Amino acid sequence: MLTSAFLESSSLIHYDMQRESHITNLTIGHLKFNSYKDQVVWLNTYSLDCFEDSRVVVQENRLDEFLLKLLNNDDHTNKLIQLDREILLTLNILLTDGNELSAEHMRFIIGGQFIWSQQEKHGDYFDWIRERIRNNMGIIRKRGVDYLLFLILESIIDNYSTAFANFNVKSIEESAKSIHDPSPDHIVKIEQQKQSLNTIRRYSMALRDAIIKLEKLDFEDFQTHYFSELKEQVVTLILDTEFELAELESKMNFVFSMQSHRLNEVMKTLTIFSVIFIPLSFLAGLYGMNFKYIPELQIEYGYFCLLGLMILITCCSIWYFKRKGWF
Repeated sequence: MLTSAFLESSSLIHYDMQRESHITNLTIGHLKFNSYKDQVVWLNTYSLDCFEDSRVVVQENRLDEFLLKLLNNDDHTNKLIQLDREILLTLNILLTDGNELSAEHMRFIIGGQFIWSQQEKHGDYFDWIRERIRNNMGIIRKRGVDYLLFLILESIIDNYSTAFANFNVKSIEESAKSIHDPSPDHIVKIEQQKQSLNTIRRYSMALRDAIIKLEKLDFEDFQTHYFSELKEQVVTLILDTEFELAELESKMNFVFSMQSHRLNEVMKTLTIFSVIFIPLSFLAGLYGMNFKYIPELQIEYGYFCLLGLMILITCCSIWYFKRKGWF
């Protein structure tokens, strides 16, 4: 028997060119895929902790029993496993909520006429697909489960692209601020943007690898040419992300170079003043010693001579520094 939690967290859509139906109040009878003659069936479940319910669905539809072992595996890595009559695709999906990034594990069990998608968290980016099925928009109701899987994966890639665009705009703003005002706060924000872009890149690369496996799949009545387009989209996203990361790294290096240059300018100015006043301090210290017999102390114009020597040293130092272009 199926649990009420499983039934409440699941919905089923079945359709063909003439009709479609979206069922939310499921019973065990709704989950017999073979009863929908020549129709595409999409069962979606917002839970991964439903092993016993999955067992019932697998047994009711006479699916490969090896699926149960795979579904009971807690190893949440991206993989594609082809069985005699079914395909299991597992993906780690990146979720975006404003400025926050999180992860979700998804599983897809694909048969000749059905897709069973299992999601770790409630909510997804697939409402536009359901809307197209409901209103018979485009060619979705003229195609099979391969095209439905293509649209689901395309929706995931579009979400990645939107997240990249948002973080890209913010990284450009922060890098512009850091160039004009290289404060620690702006630099920290740029580093956070880099981490976010790196996360998008990592998940995109994992999704690319899964799409490449789908593209090479040899499965009865399963069209793989759809996934060539997806591969191009995700590869473009990866390249854009890598380019933006390189740009941010270059801008960060430029900011650090500016800070180093400003520090050098400050040190140069301090050094110039030090060089000017060191000999003056030496002369002042020399004649400020408490010895009784210092020959120059008896000269009538000794004070003015020493003052003139100090002025001469200062003028010569300034002339030399200007000639060298140090200020």
